[in-house]
Amino acid sequence: MEKYGIPQKFLPGKAYINGSWVAGKEGKTFEVRNPATGELLAEVPDLGAADAEEAIGVAYETFQTWKETTAKERANILRRWGELLLTNQEHLAMLLTLENGKPLYEAKAEVGSSASLFEWYSEEARRTYGDVVPTHNKKMRLVFVRQPVGVAGLITPWNFPAGMIARKAAAALAAGCTTVLKPAEDTPLSALAMAKLGEEAGVPPGVFNILPCSRANAPAIGKTFCESPLVAKISFTGSTATGKVLLQQAASTVKKVSMELGGNAPFIVFNSANVDEAVRGAMTCKYRGSGQTCVCANRILIQEGLYDEFCNKFAAEAKKLVVGDGMKEGVTQGPLINERGFEKVKRHVEDALQNGGKVLVGGKPHSLGRTFFEPTVISEVTNKAVVFEEETFGPLAALVKFKTEEEAVVIANNSRHGLAGYFYSQDISQAWRVAEKLEVGMVGINESLISLDSIAFGGVKESGLGREGSKYGLDDYMEIKYICFGGI
Repeated sequence: MEKYGIPQKFLPGKAYINGSWVAGKEGKTFEVRNPATGELLAEVPDLGAADAEEAIGVAYETFQTWKETTAKERANILRRWGELLLTNQEHLAMLLTLENGKPLYEAKAEVGSSASLFEWYSEEARRTYGDVVPTHNKKMRLVFVRQPVGVAGLITPWNFPAGMIARKAAAALAAGCTTVLKPAEDTPLSALAMAKLGEEAGVPPGVFNILPCSRANAPAIGKTFCESPLVAKISFTGSTATGKVLLQQAASTVKKVSMELGGNAPFIVFNSANVDEAVRGAMTCKYRGSGQTCVCANRILIQEGLYDEFCNKFAAEAKKLVVGDGMKEGVTQGPLINERGFEKVKRHVEDALQNGGKVLVGGKPHSLGRTFFEPTVISEVTNKAVVFEEETFGPLAALVKFKTEEEAVVIANNSRHGLAGYFYSQDISQAWRVAEKLEVGMVGINESLISLDSIAFGGVKESGLGREGSKYGLDDYMEIKYICFGGI
């Protein structure tokens, strides 16, 4: 990693428990490789259930003092943490690109948005207000206060290895919780680098703990989080299948749970839309992160009046995408995260073609090999294609023609997922109708980049439970306690 100029402090090569950098009880390691080149980046401790139990115990003990800190004290730490992210943005972005593969400019934006989340929650920490409730009895006073739930077990994905940590950990710490975090096995380096900056910002030992582990050990650590009576809250971002397992396991101890699970976002272009704006929005929404985002467009529905024009313009823009190593200047599309992701995209493309789809752009593995797939546009996709039911998580744009607004809404809602939905329309009446009818947690109208620190991020149906970000983001890390004073 020396050739990239990344400071050694961001490559500790250890896990982080109770303010110490440790190797884990068994001393095992696993490899972290660059998905673009296959280069070995680091060997990281491969922790297991016993390490998780230790970290949980530490976090529980530390919670007894951390919850007593003032909101201002917590706010100051979070603000410093965010400022350190910006100070080190260049190096953190390089590290993120190396382990994740996304273009460097996207990685820089992610680090910047992570810093904004720390800033946001440094401010929200001081706004955890309670209530004084009117009573029918003159001798009674009724009060609601909000208190932190306790230890939060956090499980984050590889597609936003810094952003998802910020979204969860900043909220948890602002509320007064302590945390034990398991990063994705593909991208643990960003998590460890963030822990180093948290240490510099003044996060006390035991408040923020990092447990890297291999794919083989991930289920055991997740189960330990869910079944430990010392853990009060689970926050998970990842696949719906894994989320369902964690929900079942967490039920044994009746924890607070928030889940940000898979999406299958519809992107609708109505006849009234500005087609050029819709094309730009769809390009950003579909191909950011090589299509590996939970809110990216998975089904692009175009009304018949604009269908041919949209397809032609969209295909022309897709041809301009530059595929390659995210560390190289000018690259706009990096690799898929691993071979599993690559094979899924390949399967979805083949299935779409078998069900009547027509390739307009791409359609096959890229000549760079490994985990690279060509940015692909397929028109005439039918509802028999697997892309209608499964989230592709890759650079496949499936274009679908529809006739009426009612038909588009039915197609869009015909999914067990409901995270994000988008549509382009200049008809204000239509905008209200469709926004209200879409069965999703978030709607973008004539806008495809909708994630901000101030918005309530989350879905409905099998896309999850709870909300992250915004003023509501602290709710899942706090309990409302009712206090009744008598004999006044």
